[in-house]
This record gives sequence, structure tokens and C-alpha cells, in this order.
Amino acid sequence: MILVVGAKGMLGQDLMELLGDRADGVDIDEIDITSLESTLKVIGRVKPEAVINCAAYTDVDGCQNNMETAVSVNAEGVAHLAMACRETGALLVQISTDYIFDGGKGAPYSEDDPPNPLSIYGESKLAGEMNAAFSPDYLIVRTQWLYGVHGKNFVETMLKLGKEKDLLKVVDDQIGSPTWTVDLAKAIMALVDAGKRGIYHATNSGYCSWNDFARAIFDESGMAVSLESMTTEELNRPAPRPLYSTLDCSKLVAATGFQPQPWRDALKQYLKTAKGA
Repeated sequence: MILVVGAKGMLGQDLMELLGDRADGVDIDEIDITSLESTLKVIGRVKPEAVINCAAYTDVDGCQNNMETAVSVNAEGVAHLAMACRETGALLVQISTDYIFDGGKGAPYSEDDPPNPLSIYGESKLAGEMNAAFSPDYLIVRTQWLYGVHGKNFVETMLKLGKEKDLLKVVDDQIGSPTWTVDLAKAIMALVDAGKRGIYHATNSGYCSWNDFARAIFDESGMAVSLESMTTEELNRPAPRPLYSTLDCSKLVAATGFQPQPWRDALKQYLKTAKGA
């Protein structure tokens, strides 16, 4: 049995659907990962073979203003899960992020590149990676730019704004790989089923700017919306963002044979799925 923590979230729900009878799911109403007692109790009761942690405080700007909460959930929560997994002999699968990098490399990041987070969110997620090692059996999967049917995301925000306005300004100097949570769930399970351990990167293939992504969303949806470019500096958000944080997923492909589909193909599938949902 695989236990999905954060089972009601965007990635968690797609994992639950993919796994079917193989999975049990818990969310914040059943487990509080910021409490060691709660975490030990739930993991000890379920006794899963693996725990996939999809629970996180992912509001990047919110983390910048609430460091204590970010550390409690994204770092200490992972330590508690790792301790519980160590007690029960379960594999811990920790979902991490491109925000552990500073975006200054100018090329896709490999798993061995040194981290240098720019934000509280990135720092807390990097601490979570380190804390995952409290479990002798762990797998870290880094990803980025997630969207899916089961949660608020950039695609839905653009579609909503596109219906309200004829002209939008979207950042064009942040580069990454938009990643559909359905494809990420498949990549995670390819690694788990292949018995892999350590750190892997998993995103849809190819890369673009947020502005490019927005243009693709409107094109694929048949919406006539004009787009203007703006810089991250002009946007002036509380938390700094890495500008070029594309992740190299060749290690995933070599280890499992799983080939991530191009991000635009994934977007097309998502839009069809979302329309039918």
C-alpha cells in the first residue's frame, strides 16, 4: 500500500486516481505533519510500503512573509515523515522544486548542481530535501510550474483573465517547463516501481517563458487575447524567483524509460480533460 499525504491537493488527487487500489490517502483533516505525534500515529497505523508527500506550503510570496509556517510545513514536516518512515521501514517520496536553484546557470539544472535558493520557499523546500534523509530509504522528485484539474493554477487563471480582459501583461524573463500533474504522477510512479532512490528531476519536456505559456493557453483555447511582456522586476513580487530554472530530466529517462511528453502536448490534453470535468 502506498500512502499519499496531501491526497486532496492537485498532485495528490491525480496520484490517487493513477494508483487506484494501490493507494490510501490522507490530508490535513487526518494528519498534521507539523506534529511528530500525529505523523507517527498515522504512519504507524497504516504501515504503508511507501509514503508520497504532496503536502506543502507552496504560496511562494506567502512563505516570504510567513517563514515560521514555511519551515514548519516544508522542512520540519518532512523530518517528521522521515522519522515515521524510518520507524515503519517505508520509502519516503518527497516532492521538491526548481526553486532550490538560483536560476543563474543559464542551462538546465541536473540533480548534481549545487542548490542556492533565493526565497524562503526555496530555502524551506531545500531543508525538506535534507530532512528526507532522516529516513534511510528516500526518493526526492524535483519538479516545477505545476498545473492540474484539481486545483488553482496558472492555466485557469489565464483563462479566467482572458474572458475578462482583451490585453494582459505576463512575465517573459522567467523560463521553465510547465508540468501537468497527471504526467508528474506517472513519472513519480515510474521511479517508485523501478525501485529508484536519491534525487530525480521530473517535468514535461521543453521549456518556455510564462508569457509563452500564456500565449499557448489562449491559442489552444481559441481565445483572442493580446499579450504584452513584462519583467520579473516590473512585477515586483515579495519573493525573488529564479529566472532560468529548467530541470534536466535525462536521469529519469535513463533510469526508468519514462519519456515525459512535450509541455504543449500536455497542455492540449489538460484543456480537453478540464473541459470534460
